[in-house]
Amino acid sequence: MILAILFSCFITAHAQADSQPDTVKTGIYITSIHDIDFKQKEYTVNLWLWLRYKNKDFDFEKYLELPQAKTVTKLYSTIDSTGEGIYMLMKLQCVMKDSWTIKNFPFDKQRLWFSIENSQYDASSLIFVADTVGKNFDPRFVLRGWQIDSFTLSTATKAYETGFGDPELETPHMDYSSFRVKVSLHRDATDLFWKMFLGMYAAFLISFICFFIHADNIDSRFGLSVGALFAVIGNKYVVESSMPEATSFTLVDALHGITLLFIFLVVTTSVYSLQLAKANKLKQANRFDSIAAVIFLLIYVLINTYLISNAKNG
Repeated sequence: MILAILFSCFITAHAQADSQPDTVKTGIYITSIHDIDFKQKEYTVNLWLWLRYKNKDFDFEKYLELPQAKTVTKLYSTIDSTGEGIYMLMKLQCVMKDSWTIKNFPFDKQRLWFSIENSQYDASSLIFVADTVGKNFDPRFVLRGWQIDSFTLSTATKAYETGFGDPELETPHMDYSSFRVKVSLHRDATDLFWKMFLGMYAAFLISFICFFIHADNIDSRFGLSVGALFAVIGNKYVVESSMPEATSFTLVDALHGITLLFIFLVVTTSVYSLQLAKANKLKQANRFDSIAAVIFLLIYVLINTYLISNAKNG
């Protein structure tokens, strides 16, 4: 009787061991991230990927899956099965699709995601374990103009609400183990900011000059203001042409919108100054222009400083 119980326990433990999924120890080393196409929401990454596992049926040479990749080019691959288990090392070049956060562009902070799965074996058969020994990227060749804030390796179970056509499944649901990489970075944007917005600020200063033109010289005042207005609109279209479409209000929209509003206010004050000049109140018109110039410039600078600081800290 005792032997039967012990034999039953042994069989149960053995069955449970067989039901446990095999582990795949996975590591990554990114050598470069480049060719960022901000408008098309994609970038290219070169990396080394290694996997250690025992079940030769996993065959990552054939079943490696990169869900977010647009294209995957295998530059190098080697398999060593002489020791315990299998060691696979690959060098990949991947064009990745991702979503950009552009609310604070060009002072934006982005998170790049990279994940791998096995397309044939679900989480009941295979789970990934992250290899965290050593560094995971080469900082010398990562994203010129950007700085990496953090680099995180993790594993998770990704749910697919489909049975992929398997008639034996009671519910259309499958779980696959996923090895994930999250790269958090921010842009060094001071030089880029001035390249993008210098034309806008120059247009505002041109309209600002109107306050120093004689009040009854309406043609010069309106000519400068209208020219500045179209310059700001043109600058906005140029900047937005290099950005992906956005449904939310961005820093680019806010800065151009504020500038257009102030140019319109300059035109309005010019009309009022002209009325004072025609009513033979030239001193009042000049005094009004002087006060308006100081107030407009101060408020415009403060609003811009607030918006830019908020974007940098956001």
